[in-house]
This record gives sequence, C-alpha cells and structure tokens, in this order.
Amino acid sequence: MKNVLYILLLLGGLAACQDFEEINQNPNEPTEVSPDVLLNASIRSSVNTSVDAAFLLGNNAAQLSTKTLRTEVDDYNWNAFPTVWQGFYDPLTDLKGVSDFAEELEDPALEALAIIMRSWIFSNLTNAYGNIPYSEAINGENNEFNPAYDDQEFIYMDLLDELQRANNLLAEGDPMIGSDILFNREFGKWRKFCNSLRLRLLMMVSNKMDVSSEFSQIVNNEPIMESNADNAVFNYLNTFPNEFLLIPLKTGDFDAVAISSTLVDLLEDYNDPRLFRYARPDNEDFQNYFPDSSLTGADNGRNTETCSKIGSRLGVQYYNYPDLTTAADLGIDIADGVIMTYAEVQFLLAEATAKGWISGDVETYYRSGIEASMVYHQVDLEPFGWDSFDDFYTNSGVAYSAVTDIWEQKWVNSFFHGLEPYFDVRRWYIESGNSWDGIPFLDAPCSNVNDDQLPMRFPYPGEEQSLNPINYQNAVSEIGEDTKNTRTWLTN
Repeated sequence: MKNVLYILLLLGGLAACQDFEEINQNPNEPTEVSPDVLLNASIRSSVNTSVDAAFLLGNNAAQLSTKTLRTEVDDYNWNAFPTVWQGFYDPLTDLKGVSDFAEELEDPALEALAIIMRSWIFSNLTNAYGNIPYSEAINGENNEFNPAYDDQEFIYMDLLDELQRANNLLAEGDPMIGSDILFNREFGKWRKFCNSLRLRLLMMVSNKMDVSSEFSQIVNNEPIMESNADNAVFNYLNTFPNEFLLIPLKTGDFDAVAISSTLVDLLEDYNDPRLFRYARPDNEDFQNYFPDSSLTGADNGRNTETCSKIGSRLGVQYYNYPDLTTAADLGIDIADGVIMTYAEVQFLLAEATAKGWISGDVETYYRSGIEASMVYHQVDLEPFGWDSFDDFYTNSGVAYSAVTDIWEQKWVNSFFHGLEPYFDVRRWYIESGNSWDGIPFLDAPCSNVNDDQLPMRFPYPGEEQSLNPINYQNAVSEIGEDTKNTRTWLTN
C-alpha cells in the first residue's frame, strides 16, 4: 500500500508539474518572433536614436539650433556621446535576425531590406567615429565579443557594394513580409531609398575619390526618390507609446534647446515661411509675421557675456506645451523621424550637376529641393507676404547663383535630420580648405574652446577602453589619437 501511495503521489506531482508548465507561460511574451517584428523593431529603435541625436547633437553642431544649458556641443567641448554608439549598435542585433530569417526562408529580397537599414546605421556610426567594429560586429553567436575595428575606407566601399547588391535583389522581387512601418510594404520605395542613400554616401566620399561615374550610373539607370511620397521617414503617432520621441520630455528639458540666431537671421532675410515650422513665435501668433515676428535666435557657443543664450522655442511639430498652440491646432502633422527625404535628393542632384557629374539643369534641381522642403513642412506662405512658391523663389533672394546656395538650402532643409547636418557641414568645411570662409552662411560658434576649428569626429566611448581594450588601442593607433580633432580617412 505504501508503494502504491508513493507511485500515486509521484504521478500526481508529475501531472502538477506539467500543468504548472502549461499555465506558467505568458501569452503576451511570444517565444518566437517573425522577421517583420525584428525589422520594425530595428527601424523604430534606430530612428529614435537618430531623433535624439538630432535634438541634442546634429542640429546644434550644425548651428541650426543651440543649447541654452549644458553647451558642450555648441562650444566644441565634445565627449564620446555614447548614446549614439549604443543606440545605433543595438538595432543591428535585430537586423542580424532578419538576415538569418532571409537565409532560412530563402528570401533574398528580405535580406535586401536588412542590408539597407544596416547600411544607413553603419554609415552614421563610421561618419561619427571613423574606424569602428563592422565586419566582426554583432557576431556574439560565434563567440566574437571583442570585434576588431575596420578601416573607414573599407567600410565605405563595402557599404556601397552592399547597397548595390540590395538594389539588385529588390529588382528581382518583393520580400515575403507581413508588415513594414517605414514604407507600408511598398517595396519599390525601399529600392528608391536604397539608391538615394547610395547618392548620399557617394557625395560624402567625393572629396576622397572620383565618384562621378557611379553617381551618374545610379541617376540614369536606377530608381531614386521622385517626390515627397518616397520620403524615408518614420511616421510617429500622437499617442503613447508611439508618439514623437520628444513629446514626453519635461518642459525644462525641451527648453534647453532653442532656435539658433544663425538660422533665424537667414530665414528672416528671405522671409522664409519655414521659420514658423522650425521655431515657435514667442507671442503664439502664427498668422502675422509682419511687422513683428516676436521670434529671436540664441547664439551657438559658450554661455558668456558675448554669446546670447536667449532664443525662441523650437516649433510646434516637435513638442506640445500645455495650453499653447499645437501642431494639430495649425492643421499640420507632428514631426517624423527623418532618415532621408526627396528634398535632400534634389540638392544632391543639384550639387552633382554643378560639379559636372551628371547632365541637367542645376537650378531646376535646386528649386525643386526648396519647394519639396516647404511642401513637406506644410508651410503657410501668407503670413510672410508670399502669394505662391513662385513668388517666394523669384523675389525672396534665394534664387540660384552658386554652389554654396545649394549648401545653404540643403542645410536649411536638414533641420532635425539626425546627425546629417553636422556631417554635411563638416564636408563643406573640408571642401572649403578646412575653413569657414567658404561657407558664407556659417561661422565658428562664439567663445568656442577649439580655436574656431570644427571638430572632425566623436571620441570613442569609454566602455570600449575597458570592454574591448586591445582592439580599441589598435584603432587608436591606426588613426593617431582618440580626440575630437583626429582626422579619419574621410576627413583627412
């Protein structure tokens, strides 16, 4: 009888364990994920990093906005900015999963989407830091926890090759994927984004090599962005948890960044209606620019007696103040997470035409870029005294006369475009003989701590020195030293 009792108890215990295993499963936490879940997670995460970088770094380093508190970015007292490093490396893990799914499902077009997002992320990282972990990065499953740093030239050439491969893969068919938060499964737009990104990278590297042939080949033979409908932007929602990244900020944290005096002065000279999209009038009057816009710009640089840090708030697209005008009140959309726009492509084509890489009319591309930027920002021309865009272009003073006009309007368009405005300003600075003299709309920030020199890169995060010391030291030896002024292959 005792043996029978023990057996019954044992069987009962086993049954209870089995029942416990069945009920101890959280239905809200799936044990398996699909490739679209991983792709969408990587898009959301990387775009969030880009928006955060635009607010704290990119806009301020390019003098589109300015920090009124903690002015290290403005005055060139730069550190490693580790949130950029970590924020862009993290989503690469999800993209590795997408690539694994693509191989398992024998879906080369799915691999193309992973390549495009991976290339955009890595281009941000290498543009910011120089040599970075690339070919051995995100390979922990093979016990590679201390990845070597690749040379920036190798990274750039490989990114361009990979993007060409992605274009070819998408030309063969669409990926088998259920959802896509970037282009809503319009895969032709993925291909246009892919080739437009190739144009951006070619322009960025054009000071190092002749890119005219490859640039021309893409423009003449491959699909690129053709209108604002092709913009690579992540559409945030108006409610938690997918609202624009800055909306949940405390008011004081958002107010730590103001519109820059450099941008305000330029837009006021042109009576440019984008001024009321990029900045909020202090008097909340969005319908009467004349005679008093009630809008001021703060100076980039240190908070000193010679550097004014009093400036108007950033525009209604980027934050909702209690009891003040919102984007919805004006009938415009909350800001997107911008990866790349049609307007940027038009400015790239304008500059390429001016430099003789492609045929066409420079002014046509240039004008189209300005118009696309205004349409995208849903500007209101009337408060600025313009009857139409033609009226603005003809009579404001923006009409094309030199390649620096393209730079200027590309700079204006790049407001809140991640780190891209800083990367562009750096390219123009180098192209102008490492001088501000060749960039007529910019000058060194007041009272900066870098002898009026534009920093060339972000230093590596401190954790690399402790977690990956050998490869970190090898990378530093390769570039010379780990400082903000160290020249990389791209900036040397």
